[in-house]
Amino acid sequence: MSGHSKWSTIKRKKGKLDAERGRIFTRLIKEITVAARHGGGDPESNPRLRTAIDNAKKANMPADNMKKAVQKGTGELPGVSYDEVTYEGYGPGGVAVFVEALTDNKNRTVAEIRHLFAKYNGNLGENGSVGWIFERVGQIELAAGAMDEDTMMMTALEAGASDVSTGDEIHEIRTAFGDLYTVKENLEKAGLEPGDARVTMIPRTTVALDGKPAEQMLKLMEALEDHDDVQNVYANFDIADDVMEQFEG
Repeated sequence: MSGHSKWSTIKRKKGKLDAERGRIFTRLIKEITVAARHGGGDPESNPRLRTAIDNAKKANMPADNMKKAVQKGTGELPGVSYDEVTYEGYGPGGVAVFVEALTDNKNRTVAEIRHLFAKYNGNLGENGSVGWIFERVGQIELAAGAMDEDTMMMTALEAGASDVSTGDEIHEIRTAFGDLYTVKENLEKAGLEPGDARVTMIPRTTVALDGKPAEQMLKLMEALEDHDDVQNVYANFDIADDVMEQFEG
């Protein structure tokens, strides 16, 4: 699996602390609200909202929280209006970093994101500076024990997926950007229980890091993902597993 996928595994373990602080719920509520605002409050006709609600259910969010988030998005209840913004820049060693955020104050958020880049030997760039390095795709996760690698590959391709990669803990199923929810439904019809399903950004090229730049890059990733306005962070680093595991500890 790629270095960034390894980071995602570490992030899930660290996510237990995030859950205690309510950060996971906050991000999911923001996503549900914005999805409902842009595509309407009916998940059957709004794939983005349907996916957001599914992910919220997997995080054990109370149904009332989800309902209120949808109503705030559709205007049935008063609520904060969030703007979708992206930031692009470079981390240590020239690693490309793409940040997606939802904010109610663009000036505050951009200043804070710029500060985090600078703190860890990176720099915030202009929009378009690194976006071309990434490809937007759908990604679905299943527990590695759900099926052996060869059977998973065959089942996923039959469901409409474009690729599968298998690690120690999960199968990562990749789809075309517009096929995410269709593939997820096909996997469910095949008797599987997909985990997280989301649109993500996959780097076309990677940058190998070691030593101090690797440490700084991982600290930058954690700082960005801990920011209240940040929804997702993508980067094209490639860091050895043993370095990742040291950071995990």
